[in-house]
Amino acid sequence: MPYEKIETPSATLRALAVMETVARAEGPLALTEIMAATGLPKPTVHRILALLEGAGMLVREPEGKRYGPGPRLSTLALDVVSGAAWRAPRHAILQSVVDTIGETCNLTMLDGTEVVYLDRVEAAWPLRLHFQSGSRIPAHCSASGKLLLAMMPLRTRKRIVDTLPLPAFTANTITDRAALEHAMKRIRKDRVSTDNEEYLAGTVCVAVPVESGQRRVPAALAVHAPATRMSLAQALAHVPALRRAAAQLADTFPEASPPG
Repeated sequence: MPYEKIETPSATLRALAVMETVARAEGPLALTEIMAATGLPKPTVHRILALLEGAGMLVREPEGKRYGPGPRLSTLALDVVSGAAWRAPRHAILQSVVDTIGETCNLTMLDGTEVVYLDRVEAAWPLRLHFQSGSRIPAHCSASGKLLLAMMPLRTRKRIVDTLPLPAFTANTITDRAALEHAMKRIRKDRVSTDNEEYLAGTVCVAVPVESGQRRVPAALAVHAPATRMSLAQALAHVPALRRAAAQLADTFPEASPPG
């Protein structure tokens, strides 16, 4: 892929340039690809990679030739997008769509193989589920998780899906990799995802993408409720309202800087 060299006048900025390059990539990068993106010499890149790997900011793939974001870098990214400057407007948008739909809505991101709740607004019903911000659920059995996986570049998605354990939580949980790939193909086409009692028996969910600049999908917006109160068909009828709210939420996500 084409690269523009990044200006790196100090040691600190050189390390940041390496992290930025890895974070932007569609999949793990080899040392030579990082060199091409940053314009840094091999010894410098090798030294920075060792430092960042030791600090947990980057991780090496099992064969040891490519680097991807580490747990500390992922946590840092989540902290940025869930920061106080964005929390109030996001919460207001969520509250508005909950008032319109009348059911609980949540905003989520993907972190590895799990979905993380960035924010959530509960509907005023006595029967409801309680997930706080920061809660995590498996990606393969949630509407948001399947959607966020489906919207990833193929190479990145395959790398993650190949590592998913796919445990069964209900009789409806997808536990077959081929079936999951088939579901994600349909989700990518329709840009809507469902959870038909796949994570919790008796609960349905529908999710749509929050699409930022350059077709990035940093998050998903979902509505869910007990199946006794909202059927899956009824949940799907709320997709237009969810899409309108998702378009508003997209403006609360900082844009990725263009290379260079």
